[in-house]
Amino acid sequence: MPVKLVALDLDDTLLDCGLRISPRCIQTIQAVRKQGVIVTIATGRMFKSALPYARQLEMDVPLITYQGAWVKNLLSGEVLYYRPVDRELARAVFEFFDCCGVHYHSYFDDNLCMENLTEEGRYYAQIAGVKPVMVDNLYAELEKREPFKIMGITFNEKMLLDMELSLKNRFGRELYITRSKPNFLEVMNRQATKADALQVVAEHYGIDRSNVMAIGDSYNDMDMLEWAGLGVAMGNAPKDVKEAADYVTTSNEEEGVAEALRRFVLN
Repeated sequence: MPVKLVALDLDDTLLDCGLRISPRCIQTIQAVRKQGVIVTIATGRMFKSALPYARQLEMDVPLITYQGAWVKNLLSGEVLYYRPVDRELARAVFEFFDCCGVHYHSYFDDNLCMENLTEEGRYYAQIAGVKPVMVDNLYAELEKREPFKIMGITFNEKMLLDMELSLKNRFGRELYITRSKPNFLEVMNRQATKADALQVVAEHYGIDRSNVMAIGDSYNDMDMLEWAGLGVAMGNAPKDVKEAADYVTTSNEEEGVAEALRRFVLN
């Protein structure tokens, strides 16, 4: 089936290790769009964090952000999909991370909110390219509005895996819990997945899933790769992610996005 819609993850997929989009990837995406194919971003990043890359690619389409919790059009501002975390569930997750003694932060109104600028917090803010909003108390922020998502960070990978298992055992039926990087544990609404959001975007354009291509590298991309008619894993993806895909391209450092688009769309 011909590809009519392409969803691209950002970190470790479209972006190289310097968080840049290569000229070859930009040129390839432009060529794909000239053929009438819609290209969008599907990322765990905040909308404002994904924005510079979308502008660099001159996109005027709905962007999938916060793992799928918020789908918003770049130029018109139209929100197609919004699935925040329930307040009481968010409170329970805050308490869980407090008990674990790890850094965590949350996202309110497309702002990155932290109580303390820890080493982990600085590390994340640098990657996201967003200045954190410092708040006195994250629990108090919950009284005002529901968060888009919650992220816990630890440089102890075994601890992160243990926390992931514990959270899934407690909240797996109510929340979507995933790893986007070895140090990042993310918690969202159960319906805030990239697959859910990509389905909304496809339906918005009247495109069948068989005509959708998705490219990603991590565990948070697996549902999207499985949902799309053509799921492509990066060469730098973990084994489980590669097994969920229909095709494995080269790594992000080898411009795997351009390779896959040239093979399946431009060829």
